Amino acid sequence: MSQLTEMEQLFSVIDQTAIILRKELNCLYLEAVAETGENLFHGDVLQDELDEVTKKRLKKEYDSVNLEKIDGETVRKAYQLAILKGMKEAVQPNHQMTPDTVGIFISYLVGKFMEGKSQYKVLDPAVGAGNLLTTVLNNHHQLIEEAYGIDVDDLLVKLTYVNANLQKHGIQLFNQDSLQPLFIDPVDLVVCDLPVGYYPNDEGAKAFEVRATEGHSYAHHLFIEQSIKHMKDGGYGIFLVPNQLFETEQAKTLHAFLKEAAVIQGFIQLPLSMFKQESLAKSIFIVQKKGEGVVPPRQALLVHLPKFSNREAMNDIMTQMNEWFRNR
Repeated sequence: MSQLTEMEQLFSVIDQTAIILRKELNCLYLEAVAETGENLFHGDVLQDELDEVTKKRLKKEYDSVNLEKIDGETVRKAYQLAILKGMKEAVQPNHQMTPDTVGIFISYLVGKFMEGKSQYKVLDPAVGAGNLLTTVLNNHHQLIEEAYGIDVDDLLVKLTYVNANLQKHGIQLFNQDSLQPLFIDPVDLVVCDLPVGYYPNDEGAKAFEVRATEGHSYAHHLFIEQSIKHMKDGGYGIFLVPNQLFETEQAKTLHAFLKEAAVIQGFIQLPLSMFKQESLAKSIFIVQKKGEGVVPPRQALLVHLPKFSNREAMNDIMTQMNEWFRNR
């Protein structure tokens, strides 16, 4: 069976059983996806309130899948499709998913920047439904000693928990505001699709150097500072940020903090065609926390990516980037 058909079959099972559970439990499709994912992982129906006929229908669907024989990336893509369907049904600003192409490209960057490390710890402080973090884990699981995910949304944390279980990844999850004190040890790597916008808790923002002098502070600025504070010396942060990160009225304080605390390794602009509006366009921002032995690159990696579908142009860019990594 080809990977595509395997993925489609798994998505079909998740989707059909989620539709049944949504009706029977009178809940959102996205909540039903979390419930059915947990059932699938345990190979059983965990909802006691369901009648026997419904339980048998669900069990028959689950028994048609052998998770042991399906690789993590196929599971991730099938589960991701169901989550995307659920997010379209109940759109919330914080219910967005990092596109696959971007997740895979970030995984490539992780491999390059973490090269030479035998093991490392990784954190995603805005883990969402876990798509970016599990993409990185699927590509580098043999090197990742511990993985942490944090999100303020309890449904997203449950989706990540189920997502990680189905893909056989151990992720320590925390359901909290990531801009409050974090009780985790420093990590070697932070990857994050940063929540963009204002942080409503002005009192909480006072703990940060990059806070606004007046009015609400930008949450994405606070996340960058919080991430760097929770990195080991020499650790890396790979963030998805707005293109205008350094062009806003609050950019001055962010720039001052970064100058003191980190070395900027790169700024990679994603293709504008990926975004509905140019104002929503994002880039990948790479920093390294200052520490003993940390040397700034001769020149930061500044790249404007072509469309991912343009193979020839992408190959040229990748050749240039690989050359940069050899000589930095």
